[in-house]
Amino acid sequence: MAALTRRRVTAMNGVVARATTDRVLLRAFLEHDRLYAAYAICDLDEREFAKTRWGVATDGERPVAVALEYNGLSPQPLFVMGEPAGVLALLRDIVRPRAAYLACLEAHLAPAGQVYRLQPGPQMVRMWVDRSTFRPLPGATARLLPAEIGDLNRLYDLGFTSWLPAEAVAQGVYHGVRMGGRLVAAAGTHVISPEARLAAVGNVMTHRDYRNRGFAKMVTSAVTQELLRTCDQVVLNVRSDNPPALAAYRALGYREHVRFEERLAHRRGSGWDSIVTPFRRLFVARKES
Repeated sequence: MAALTRRRVTAMNGVVARATTDRVLLRAFLEHDRLYAAYAICDLDEREFAKTRWGVATDGERPVAVALEYNGLSPQPLFVMGEPAGVLALLRDIVRPRAAYLACLEAHLAPAGQVYRLQPGPQMVRMWVDRSTFRPLPGATARLLPAEIGDLNRLYDLGFTSWLPAEAVAQGVYHGVRMGGRLVAAAGTHVISPEARLAAVGNVMTHRDYRNRGFAKMVTSAVTQELLRTCDQVVLNVRSDNPPALAAYRALGYREHVRFEERLAHRRGSGWDSIVTPFRRLFVARKES
């Protein structure tokens, strides 16, 4: 009954939210800002679509917002795009993970904050490149093979404790730099869409003992160059408080498209919220005393 009540309130405000698997509708909406929605557009491909859950908000016949939840272990990526009222309706009624990594524009923080507790964090910068602006950096990199997944995960464990399956390398594009046989730098892809001719570069890492030698820029260049053979645009994300990385990507021809928020979000009223709220209140009380 509560869910029905929320739906009625949403409808009374002129916005109706519902789940959808209509890829034609979703693609048409997301293409209004292809570069900001690049990851979501890539997830419309057959291989990724089965791992996703989507909602659309409409005002009459007009779609006004879209939400995407990527399935898997919590917290998983959650992406929203569109008018704030539609985003609120979707997060409140349709796409409702208990915990997620929310990617949204600044204008969506207020509606999302009505439903989720959002952790602070720096803005992210979405950058992009195409063949006309790309400036490759020559270097001795090598395409990584699925059999090298152990070396790749050992490198990533030194930084952001990532773990990748071998199929991620087989289905993506990864390049690395070795010194004395040791993998010391690598870059790869988050997602590639042959249908949309789009790809997202990510998982860029250099071992701390080999930084400031241009290896990160070198492997990013190699991955980008390979992707641009079949993709029209390639995107990547970088923290706004990382000037060296921003400068490195600009040197390769990447340009800033938009700044957005990427926040760890916990649903209000969830089990997690009931656990952390007393500790949060205790921390505030001690801080004020």
